[in-house]
Amino acid sequence: MTGPNPVDRGKKGSKIHLVTERSGLPLSVGISGANLHDSQALKPLVRGIPPIRSRRGPRRRRPAKLHGDKGYDYDDLRRWLRKRGIRHRIARRGIESSTRLGRHRWTIERTMSWLAGCRRLHRRYERKAEHFLAFTAIACSLICYRRLAK
Repeated sequence: MTGPNPVDRGKKGSKIHLVTERSGLPLSVGISGANLHDSQALKPLVRGIPPIRSRRGPRRRRPAKLHGDKGYDYDDLRRWLRKRGIRHRIARRGIESSTRLGRHRWTIERTMSWLAGCRRLHRRYERKAEHFLAFTAIACSLICYRRLAK
């Protein structure tokens, strides 16, 4: 035997969690251990979304709608989002397929591939999580600058 299966949930490493807008610009970013479930990272990410200045009207303090896959299908998360006034579209486990969310999911996948293009984030060299989060934030700001400069 060569060791445990690398697909197991108890593996070492880190994950990058990301909330983007419709076009793929990162709004909020976070990191966690690879053995942490994705649903536990949703609340800090939504809280971390900054107020967005719009051309008309007041600033938006929260997103209008949030799309998520089956990993976020928990009643307490749905209640929490509803209490904050955020409409959600989350696929139900065992009932719906995630294919309908595919048209929204590709923006996240594209943004993650932009982040993976940064050599420093492709493999984690930093021991401290704060340093890795700082490099991730710098990469997100560069992505925003490149997209808005066009």
